[in-house]
Amino acid sequence: MAGDAKKLQPIIIKRVKKGGHAVHGGAWKIAYADFVTAMMAFFLLMWLLGSTTEGDKKGIADYFGAPLKLALLNGGSGSGDSSHVVKGGGQDLTRSTGQVKRGDLEATKSTINVHQLKAEQLRAEVARLQDIKKKLQEKIEANPKIAGLSSQILLEMTRDGLRIQIVDAEGRPMFTSGSAVVQPAMREVLRELGSVLGEVPNRLTLEGHTDALPFGSGERGYSNWELSADRANASRRELVGGGLPEDQVLRVQGLAASNPFDRRDPAAPTNRRISIVVMTREAEEALFRTTPALTEEELAAAAPPAAALPPAATPPPNSSPASAHR
Repeated sequence: MAGDAKKLQPIIIKRVKKGGHAVHGGAWKIAYADFVTAMMAFFLLMWLLGSTTEGDKKGIADYFGAPLKLALLNGGSGSGDSSHVVKGGGQDLTRSTGQVKRGDLEATKSTINVHQLKAEQLRAEVARLQDIKKKLQEKIEANPKIAGLSSQILLEMTRDGLRIQIVDAEGRPMFTSGSAVVQPAMREVLRELGSVLGEVPNRLTLEGHTDALPFGSGERGYSNWELSADRANASRRELVGGGLPEDQVLRVQGLAASNPFDRRDPAAPTNRRISIVVMTREAEEALFRTTPALTEEELAAAAPPAAALPPAATPPPNSSPASAHR
């Protein structure tokens, strides 16, 4: 009986059903979190780029382009100096504008002070030149001998200073025709100018100009170049006779017809003139400023390569040195 009961006992098989999400698990959550993190980093980068000045962007780009070079130029110890990403970046990390080191800031302030001082000096100098211009106009109007020449005396402020031009007019020349002999009315004008200009510290330049009509015995003889220079020197002597110190004249030159007053008519009488410039300090410094000579390295860098130079000419076999230079 016991054997029959064992045979009749049912066999039970348990099957475990897996859920529908068992295939994917939670991997998608990790991928989504990575995507959100990347997007947040991207928008943070865009915000930083939008709030950074162009100068800071260039500095960062230069640093990452050559970090060792910039570290050495800025006084760092090289690539191992990692106390700051960009040297001279300042201390306040919340500021969106660039910051500089204390030494650079002091140098910048010093430069600004120098520019402000120069601007103040220039304003004072221009005001003084304006006073000279007014005084000259009053002198010309008060002198009956030269009052009739007021239309021939032009006063104007230029970048280099106060320019005084005395021009010829039809029937009222400043010099004897073809010579540097000063006419009496012109002498009065120059003497009055010399008495006023002698009271100011500014230095002067004198320029003589002629018209474009040919003069003299041609290019190799006494021409408009010599005539314009002689007339400028004659004017200088009359200014000195009126009270202008000799050392106040900085330059005297003749320009012939190279810079006409009336460019539409190079032969017009107004092109024959004397130009006096009461120079500003800046114009005077620019006149004395010289360009430094090129160094041997700069000359070597500017020289064309050897392959580009034409081959040296060699004389024929039977020629002598004298015949080669004949």
